[in-house]
Amino acid sequence: MKKLLSLSAALLMSAGAALADGDHPMSKGTVTKIDTKWNKVTIDHGPLENLDMPAMKMVFEVADPALLEGLSEGEEITFLADRVKGKLTVTELSK
Repeated sequence: MKKLLSLSAALLMSAGAALADGDHPMSKGTVTKIDTKWNKVTIDHGPLENLDMPAMKMVFEVADPALLEGLSEGEEITFLADRVKGKLTVTELSK
């Protein structure tokens, strides 16, 4: 019985952690500017559900400079942005 309770508690905690991290839907946008010197990208984007933000045009930092490789202005992308150390940051990006 004790093992069953421990197992149940472990499953609930891992499920809670998965929900907290969550799989957030990717957002769509158009790249309007790329700044490789400062690892930033300007995106005219739709709503960012995970950040509860409406559609707008804004500058993001990128979590990994490699995300900017092969990217061009005017390109339509899907991406995931999050707050990293208090800054809005693109953490995933696909063309």
